[in-house]
Amino acid sequence: MAKDDPKTLVSTDWLAQHLNDPDLRIIDASWHMPDAGRDGQAEYDEAHIPGARFFDIDEISDARSDLPHMAPPVEKFMSRMRAKGIGDGHQVVVYDSNGIFSAPRVWWTFRLMGKTDVAVLDGGLPKWLAEGRPTEDMPPIIRDRHMTVSRQADMVKDVTQVAAAAKLGDWQIVDARSAARFKGEAPEPREGLRSGHIPNSRNVPFTDLLDADGTMKDVDGLKAVFEAAGVDLAKPVISSCGSGVTAAIIDLALARLGHPRHAIYDGSWAEWGMYNDLKIATGEA
Repeated sequence: MAKDDPKTLVSTDWLAQHLNDPDLRIIDASWHMPDAGRDGQAEYDEAHIPGARFFDIDEISDARSDLPHMAPPVEKFMSRMRAKGIGDGHQVVVYDSNGIFSAPRVWWTFRLMGKTDVAVLDGGLPKWLAEGRPTEDMPPIIRDRHMTVSRQADMVKDVTQVAAAAKLGDWQIVDARSAARFKGEAPEPREGLRSGHIPNSRNVPFTDLLDADGTMKDVDGLKAVFEAAGVDLAKPVISSCGSGVTAAIIDLALARLGHPRHAIYDGSWAEWGMYNDLKIATGEA
């Protein structure tokens, strides 16, 4: 697969070349852990890649759920994207201010809605800025665009489906959290959650999929990381994390590998870690 793939990952060079394309739409999907003390919207208002719209992961979500930022209902996604002037026929590029952290979550949300012309900016805003490329503080001019959506139910899993997969082993469960959190040695950043991991899951900390400069490893590098973690790439994969954000980095890496069937456990540890009747494991995978 070519390095630049408008359906998975594109470089800063690619984005710079296409910046003025009439059908390009750029999304700033910056999101930070609750304890980071950072405000994605405020930082976007100060400086963003020219033409970018801000996608609030916490707001464009399922308000009916008690869990953080669950995937939005189809109607809400459509109305929020129309309001941002994003619709059919657009090539979307999503970035975040950490490098590759929260942008894949929005990439996955578009794919969940049946939109495949969407890519993550490799290295994100840090790489863009390091290369001295332009930013602006003006909001873009919005023109309404119709959007057709076709939700891909197989791309998201709920707690019942994940519990069955943990028992049956027909899907491999891969956890993107740090090794210390996976093993149950470090406390969870969200209060009231147990420590450990879903039984029979494998640990691929999302940072292992990235190079030192915050870009994603190449295909051979990604494959090596999964294999070293004991992930069977011949099986379908459910990715999980703390609350469904960094699990999407695993999903993006699998898409880069051409893996045919992968889904996200949307509730992730925010849900599994909360219920005492769900079994947990600690230590190595």
